[in-house]
Amino acid sequence: MKLNERESKVRKLILKMFVSVDGFVCGPNGEIDWIFKSMNENAADWIVDTLWQSGVHIMGSKTYQDMAVYWPTSTQSFAAPMNEIPKVVFTKKGFVERPDVNLTTAALKDASRIKQGGEINYSKINNTDWASPQIARGNLAEEINKLKQQSGKNVLAHGGASFAQSLVEGNLIDEYRLVIHPVSLGNGRSLFSRLTKPLNLKLDSSTEFDSGVVAHVYHPLDA
Repeated sequence: MKLNERESKVRKLILKMFVSVDGFVCGPNGEIDWIFKSMNENAADWIVDTLWQSGVHIMGSKTYQDMAVYWPTSTQSFAAPMNEIPKVVFTKKGFVERPDVNLTTAALKDASRIKQGGEINYSKINNTDWASPQIARGNLAEEINKLKQQSGKNVLAHGGASFAQSLVEGNLIDEYRLVIHPVSLGNGRSLFSRLTKPLNLKLDSSTEFDSGVVAHVYHPLDA
């Protein structure tokens, strides 16, 4: 089978994260309400395109619980790629195989403020890939390498904060897609807080949206 122009023999790991201007990916308790205040249609279209460019979505177990409860009943433009593209959940602890609203975080509460679609419908969850994601329990670098070696579109990492920090710390990311929002949080969780030495990046592109959001695409120079 011939690969299309967006596919390659060795896939890249792309990290997409929303970031405040002072470098935080969420508030101290996982708050993400600030993201929605400056999101507009053009920025959303850019993110949806990024989602469709991936062949698999990877995330930590806490983010999985939030997303598995949220996306199957969402009517937002992000919902189709989030629901249709396969998922891999990274965890080294006990994992609840079924999405459980009792295991969700502050991020889900913030996202639910703009949710369209009403009550959580577990039958809808059970009819999507969210009900049976692939589970990765081994060494992080080894598991990521296995995914990169598979054929298809690139691997897209969503977070949460701890999982993203682990990817940064392990120098596992081939491309950063950082969506910078025009807000300063003052404190919170930094994407790069686990670095023990500077991470040198090259800016590949920068896209500014009417709401003041700017999407920066970088690749690491020291990979």
